[in-house]
Amino acid sequence: MGSNKTIDSELQSAGSKLGLEIWCVENLRLVSVLQSSHGKFFSGSAYVVLHTALLKSGALQHDIHYWLGKDANEVDSALASDKTLELDAALGSQSVQYKEVQGQETGKFLSYFKPCIIPVEGVYSSGQVKLKGPAYETRLLTCKGDRVVHVKEVPFSRSSLNHRDVFILDTSSKIFQFSGCNSSIQERAKALEVVQYIKEYKHKGNCEVATIEDGKFVGDAEVGEFWNFFGGYAPIPRDPSTSQQPQTLAVKLFWITLQGKFTQSGSGRLKRSMLESNKCYLLDGDVQIFVWMGRITSLTERKTSISAAEDFLRAQERPVNTHLAFLTEGSETAIFKSYFDDWPQTVELKLYEEGREKVAAMFKHTGHDVEELPDDNDKPHIDCNGTLKVWRVNNGKLSPVPVVDQRKLYSGDCYTVQYIYSANGREERLFCIWLGNKSSTEDRADAISLTSVIVDSTKAEPVLARIVENKEPSQFFMIFQTLIMFKGGMGSRYKSMLAEEGIDDETYDDKKTALFRIQGTNRDNMQAVQVDQVSRSLNSSYCYILKAEGSIFTWLRSLSTIRDHDLLYGMLDLINPTWQPVLVREGSEPDVFWDALGGKTEYPKEKEIKRFIEDPHLFVCTFTEDANSQPSDLKVKEIFSYTQDDLTTEDVLILDCYTEIFVWVGHSSAVKSMQQALSIGLAFLEKDVLGESLSMDTPTYVVKEGHEPPFFTYFFEWDASKANMLGNSFERKLAILKGQTRKLEAPLRNSPSVHSKDTTPNGLRRLSPTPNGLRRPSPTPSGLRRPSPTPNGSRKPSPAPNGLTRRQSLDSYTLRSTSPTFSRSDFSNVNSRRFSSPPVPRIIPSVSSPDVRGAENTRVSASSSAGVEILPSKDLGPKQELVNYPYDRVQVNSNDPVPDIDIAKREAYLSEEEFEEKFGMSKRAFYQLPRWKQNKLKMSLFLF
Repeated sequence: MGSNKTIDSELQSAGSKLGLEIWCVENLRLVSVLQSSHGKFFSGSAYVVLHTALLKSGALQHDIHYWLGKDANEVDSALASDKTLELDAALGSQSVQYKEVQGQETGKFLSYFKPCIIPVEGVYSSGQVKLKGPAYETRLLTCKGDRVVHVKEVPFSRSSLNHRDVFILDTSSKIFQFSGCNSSIQERAKALEVVQYIKEYKHKGNCEVATIEDGKFVGDAEVGEFWNFFGGYAPIPRDPSTSQQPQTLAVKLFWITLQGKFTQSGSGRLKRSMLESNKCYLLDGDVQIFVWMGRITSLTERKTSISAAEDFLRAQERPVNTHLAFLTEGSETAIFKSYFDDWPQTVELKLYEEGREKVAAMFKHTGHDVEELPDDNDKPHIDCNGTLKVWRVNNGKLSPVPVVDQRKLYSGDCYTVQYIYSANGREERLFCIWLGNKSSTEDRADAISLTSVIVDSTKAEPVLARIVENKEPSQFFMIFQTLIMFKGGMGSRYKSMLAEEGIDDETYDDKKTALFRIQGTNRDNMQAVQVDQVSRSLNSSYCYILKAEGSIFTWLRSLSTIRDHDLLYGMLDLINPTWQPVLVREGSEPDVFWDALGGKTEYPKEKEIKRFIEDPHLFVCTFTEDANSQPSDLKVKEIFSYTQDDLTTEDVLILDCYTEIFVWVGHSSAVKSMQQALSIGLAFLEKDVLGESLSMDTPTYVVKEGHEPPFFTYFFEWDASKANMLGNSFERKLAILKGQTRKLEAPLRNSPSVHSKDTTPNGLRRLSPTPNGLRRPSPTPSGLRRPSPTPNGSRKPSPAPNGLTRRQSLDSYTLRSTSPTFSRSDFSNVNSRRFSSPPVPRIIPSVSSPDVRGAENTRVSASSSAGVEILPSKDLGPKQELVNYPYDRVQVNSNDPVPDIDIAKREAYLSEEEFEEKFGMSKRAFYQLPRWKQNKLKMSLFLF
């Protein structure tokens, strides 16, 4: 590639700050466009637009667009194209470049300028002075799009109107929105955002707004006022038929020669080997054209290829909505890679620990010794002191698991887990379906269908999660706090399967040799996972417990920490507090240890390195239903630069967070059951839209509109008031526009009574009054009681008979009565509302087996923890006024650092003026952002 000498001086420092940078071609050179003019495009000019984003990996992502106005001349257009390549070279040739044509812009481009861009007639001039224009000119605009809006001015004439689009009539005193009868609710709602934009920026907020429905022309003064602008009402002609589907062309790959000629290299399904690093290619994907440029091609070759591609489009007379994108080798998009059968799934791995080490190194450079940085994944986003209830699937029924065994899951079984916690001042429910790796197909199907029935019949609109063994999200472990996962199973189908196949039962018992891998972060988040008792199951990233014949070994990895020791002995107490282990350190194992594992063999000794968490992506879904009312032919479309407003009540959307996905279901969507929503999630995993090699076992959550949990809203800048509105998307936007939101506010849902007859599966009643008016504590569904507080209000751990303290003894509880089992037939014969909330266990530690977590960590129910929320609250900034220091002195790599400042709040020491200059927003706005987004911005400015 070319050196910096061939790169325009205007572009030399481009990409060093987040957000948008825009240049316009003026007098055959690039000039920077002021931020105050971003979004204002002149139809006679050509622009270069750079968008820079900071990914969670810590890397910068650059997207370059060159925008050509409909009246831009060829010279300016060609120069914008060339400058785009120069900008890519200045940024290390790792960006994706897009050609944008006025009126046919890509969704990604329009997402930068929400709600829309409205091109202005004329040519851009950097020295222009804003003059007071003539009287306000009435305009007619058409709005197309339900996610991003293409706004186009059309002739102010009745003949411009049609039934399929939404129109805006902008007059001096009033803005009218006319909605064609064939336009969608979402399109009408999006057009209202344009109306709001015009009202604020063109009318300074001083004008009225009226909405007109196509076909409504009687008895409405505003309708008459609208038609008067067109000389009176007249019928709009019927829209022409659009039933004919455009013909899809076969995919073709062309090599572009140095002379700009095309030689076909392949067609249909392509192979990665067809692309050579010293050549440029054109991939004709019909509706999208790609130019792929090998990493060792010259800047001149790339310019020739782009020019040839534009000539190709003109010669082929392709539709105006055909998009053109340019990719340098190594920056291929998921769509581009999808045309190849054998594109490598693993590219350069972005390592999590490597990035964290860089940040730690920056802290150390300033004199701060940072042993370990906090991990966002280890932080719960909900109250983890709620209440658990667990059922095992057994022969088509849900059988409750006794509380003493609720923290034991078996690989051969499937389970339903209900978790009740407090959030937003009310009781919330999370149902998890846990599928063991060795469980039967029948048990898996029953787990999903039975749990879906319970959730669908619950008033409180719980969240439903599908979780497969070995793919558990950290939050699943946190709500259990301590968990043991055994091999084998307890269900009858698992036992029958073993008998039919003649396989030995490996279900854990005290007489068998067993090896447990110990994992977790602390005593409130630790797990023991039984693995094959062979030496290759060992891994230097973990510690282990080996139960052999007559001996118990604890295996400490060579680089073990105090935390490892604490986890190891905490899990020993849970598995069996009477065991007396023999400590074995890695590298010093006795022969008897290896003999118990069948002999010494090689095992992984490298430290397990986490991948960076990928940035989330939001997709809107469309689908058809098959004969069984299940979704088929799933189609998805990505929403770029998404916000909470993109969650429209008529739709189903999927938030892809790579390690987990969320299926968000709007109230007015076509999805009517949790099982159907789960099927959509599985279909999405199968499509693997982004080419992430998503596993079909990826944790999948179903979230209902209005009941979004904190671990979902965490990915948005969430406004709870918007989530509490009724009506369709258009009605909600109109209410916001007219300041009438209270009319559409849904009544706040009260917390359901935990033990009301309507919400318990076995119909247990509330506590009944005694003769003195007090309520008698009747048995709870599981017959359990919570610990009674001591006189000083604390819950003191009682000693166990063996002399161990609560933290040392097995965590078990006394079961006072037997809970019922549920089958599919039970749900069909009884009022479904009685199952809206399965029973909540009230627990009391038994004298023989007190709670291992100790008094300070005693669990409380959701009802008793009201007002004690543990939620990811928004950072309100420093609690006191701080002395202001210049940016150069508070940044991490400062040559003259300020001593004794709070290194976690470096940004707070900036003055308001310098803060806005660096961050592009006020301190108040910054501290309203989610913590992860704050940290991303701070990292980009070397303040974290």
